Amino acid sequence: MIVVTRLDKQRMYLNPDHIICIEETPDTVITLFNGNRYIVIDRASTIISRIVAFRARISRRAAIPAARRYLGRHPTHRLDWAEKLRDDAPPDSSGTQKHTPFHSQDY
Repeated sequence: MIVVTRLDKQRMYLNPDHIICIEETPDTVITLFNGNRYIVIDRASTIISRIVAFRARISRRAAIPAARRYLGRHPTHRLDWAEKLRDDAPPDSSGTQKHTPFHSQDY
């Protein structure tokens, strides 16, 4: 989505894939494929540069390997919290740690 500013200073987000044409009369008019027209303050060159930046950002995100895409975590960090809980658990009266199963059955 790209941001454009209407004549009444309201910000509006448009999907650039729905834009048919951008006309620069004294005001800039954006026409969408469904026939809606929006008059905006932004210049056509500014809107076009925002569309190019939007598509470049999508291309960069698509090029990131799948392993780094999910929050930048590595598989080694997935169970660190479970190991920390196990290490911090207080020992029971016999001096060994109390085992609490995750499910109703202990596997």
